[in-house]
Amino acid sequence: MLHWLRMTRRQHAEDTEYTLAELAEQSGIPGRTIRYYIARGLLSEPARRGRGACYTAEHLKQLEGIRRLQDKGLTLAEIERKSGGTIPAKLAEPVAWWQYAVADDVVVQVRSGLSPWRARQVNAALQKLAAELQAGNNGQRKEQY
Repeated sequence: MLHWLRMTRRQHAEDTEYTLAELAEQSGIPGRTIRYYIARGLLSEPARRGRGACYTAEHLKQLEGIRRLQDKGLTLAEIERKSGGTIPAKLAEPVAWWQYAVADDVVVQVRSGLSPWRARQVNAALQKLAAELQAGNNGQRKEQY
């Protein structure tokens, strides 16, 4: 019976969710520092993001680990190198681009997903640019210095 009670308490502790303020209180590390650790990649992202961000017992363990390593004299850069692949690097979301060759030697890239109004503006500007570049290639326009 006692073993079951210990298991339940341990499981409950692992299921606990913390707000940033609660995590700061539990760990003894200011919330601002916790946010810095997340931005730097030393601490994993919150389990739930946004206004209702929540942190888990795993975050508390990570903070305790960082604190232990700092107590041993390691800098944050050394801790970051030491943790290496434990926290996966978060890649930026991929962005699609349209590529327009407006002349033989000029390519313009435009981010996709433009509004129809903006797409028409960009298309008109690209056509104007292509015409100007073409006119310059035919010797109709001379550069003035």
